[in-house]
Amino acid sequence: MTLDERIAACDACRWTTKVIPHAPYVTALPWISHYGCWYVAHGDDITSDAGGEDCYRFVKAAGRFLVFKRTPGISTTDLVGRMLLCTKTHFIRSLTDELQGRVDGVSDPTKVAAGAEMLERITDYAMDETASKPGAEVWTWAGTRLNKPGEQEAADAGTFEKIVPGKAPKPGQRVVYVDGGFDLFSSGQIEFLKRVNQAENYQAYVVAGVHNDDVINHWKGLNYPIMNIFERGLCVLQCRYIHAVVFGAPFSPSRAYLEAIPMGKIAAVYHGPTTFMPSTFDPYVDTKEMGIFRQIENHPYSHVNAAEIVGRIMKGRQAFEERQRRKGEKAVGEEAVRQREILEQKQAALEAERRAAMDESTKSS
Repeated sequence: MTLDERIAACDACRWTTKVIPHAPYVTALPWISHYGCWYVAHGDDITSDAGGEDCYRFVKAAGRFLVFKRTPGISTTDLVGRMLLCTKTHFIRSLTDELQGRVDGVSDPTKVAAGAEMLERITDYAMDETASKPGAEVWTWAGTRLNKPGEQEAADAGTFEKIVPGKAPKPGQRVVYVDGGFDLFSSGQIEFLKRVNQAENYQAYVVAGVHNDDVINHWKGLNYPIMNIFERGLCVLQCRYIHAVVFGAPFSPSRAYLEAIPMGKIAAVYHGPTTFMPSTFDPYVDTKEMGIFRQIENHPYSHVNAAEIVGRIMKGRQAFEERQRRKGEKAVGEEAVRQREILEQKQAALEAERRAAMDESTKSS
């Protein structure tokens, strides 16, 4: 991402106060003192400069360095790997099952601890700007009937379940709704959310619906989304421009769904500039008939979405492959295919083992 795009991402984080561009890679005392910073915080890993020396050696020597244990999760390297290898092993079939330690609705003791950790992470990301009190509300949604991805959802109110309590709308406060995949949570999506707030004079309560992995994959194909629903939801949760998140939101927000949203009556549904819309139906037909559909027009980051970022990575890959060919070495593309096959085989074997274990457990009981 460009510097401007990275600044937009940092500025949108609920726990940042000021973003300073052009920061030196080796952190110097005069730099942090100039901006009134007492300490420099960093994760519990080593960052070295081109000469192999610690980038934080000066602030460490001055006793102005704080270490925080890194939260386990995905890295930029992981995301680039998913793009290049084109795998789908990161997809989550059911976030509710994952959080409750279940596989296909059946309890799996091996997944209970992981589910609890995921819920704890969601709770942490939903904290307010002080990181000490509840902030955003978090809900899950499930339809009462099972639609295959790509089918137009019926007029289904579905079932909402609150998984993390937070701040509800104030009495009389306007409640507005946005939805999307929010894959790679780019500056385009951030600017859209910011402009929704601007359109409402920063007075509205913004509810963000996040679509399931299989729904996005049906419409966008390949191995989209690059981030699964848990990862995408965390990105939305940490954003200062939202007040509540609904995991598993329907692709088409029907009248029944909107009227059932627990946060209050939806006064407007906002949609941003996008190059993608289904050709078979209009997902926002109900909102238009209700007279609450609002369009956010083009902005400087309108073009920055998941496909744009993947395109940049793929261009870099082609340049790297060309360098490898000039060296007479094996093309990265061949290795990528091999790695993808290995990952898919491992995932299939893991799923088969889990299913066999669950079948055996069912027979025993």
